[in-house]
Amino acid sequence: MRDVAIIGVGMTNCGELWEQSLRDLFVEAALGAIDDAGVDHIDSMYVGCMSSGLFVGQEHIGPLMADYLGMGPVPATRVESACASGSVALRTGMLEVASGANDIVLVGGVEKMTDVGGDEATYALATASDQEWEAFSGITFPGLYAMMAVAHMHKYGTTREQLAMVAVKNHDNGSKNARAQFPMKISVDMVLNSVAVADPLRILDCSPITDGAAALIICPADQAKKFGNKAPIKIIGSGHATDTIALHDRADMASLEAVAKSAAKAYEMAGKKPSDIDVCEVHDCFTIAEIIVSEALGFAEKGKGGAAIEAGETALGGRIPINTSGGLKSKGHPVGASGIAQVVEITEQLRGDSGDRQVKDPKVGMTQNMGGTGASSLVHIMEVM
Repeated sequence: MRDVAIIGVGMTNCGELWEQSLRDLFVEAALGAIDDAGVDHIDSMYVGCMSSGLFVGQEHIGPLMADYLGMGPVPATRVESACASGSVALRTGMLEVASGANDIVLVGGVEKMTDVGGDEATYALATASDQEWEAFSGITFPGLYAMMAVAHMHKYGTTREQLAMVAVKNHDNGSKNARAQFPMKISVDMVLNSVAVADPLRILDCSPITDGAAALIICPADQAKKFGNKAPIKIIGSGHATDTIALHDRADMASLEAVAKSAAKAYEMAGKKPSDIDVCEVHDCFTIAEIIVSEALGFAEKGKGGAAIEAGETALGGRIPINTSGGLKSKGHPVGASGIAQVVEITEQLRGDSGDRQVKDPKVGMTQNMGGTGASSLVHIMEVM
């Protein structure tokens, strides 16, 4: 198997992008990645997308995007794993390059979520839960993550204020990100006094509905330095794991076993451990998610993720900066694109291109992206070549 490197990145702004269609968003990100890589062709492409059929009424988007990008007849495949769709697309493309089947592969993610109303968006997102048990009973993802928060608070003493601190940190980072959907700073009091969604979660604990796209160009690592004018970023670890979709079927609602297992696989492949990671993007769809994920990745002891955020360990300048982009919470969460957008952030951090939110001299970065309440999880580890 060949080593694989990222040689180009591209990304749209995140937000309510009324003037751009699903295909417009993907093409903007893809052209950005192609230009960044300096390649004149691609051999194949993968498109992560959760629910374009429900959001915009369009399926069969692999060939659609290849055509609109002007890259037909290259093979193009749509990949779906709920909010982890982008990361599964990356892993699939990475394995294609590693196998030797193709050399230059475009991996992207896209979602256009704001063309429908709130009820329709909620329905589309709920398809990532267990339809016969959870969705049938009327519970949505804020309710499911609220139950996870209550379980974590009861078991470990995590506080309502610690949840709010996740949102405050990520908005502070997002205020430095020109692509972010909500680039404004907030306070703990603002979070605590915002509209209740599902106790104990408030609206400022929740990631938004977002339009956006992101893309990467990957190739064999031994060819990477032939392209572009920026340092290639080698993918040194990749892990993928699953769990029950239904939250009630798990032994512990206060932990995320698929995250822990996908991380263990990635650490083993990379020959790294948690203390080797300099910067990380995690799936903070709700504030409690970042806390539990940080524990599953080994950045905090189980039950101590809230204390780590309170101590500033995950802030810029902290022991392990998490969600320097602003995370899903501030940057935005275009579900099919979020996993790729995380890799764009880590690539730019490792290149030293992150401006006011730049981590000092990072060498190794990580992304963690999951679907639903952690029924699927992917972890990727990258380093500067």
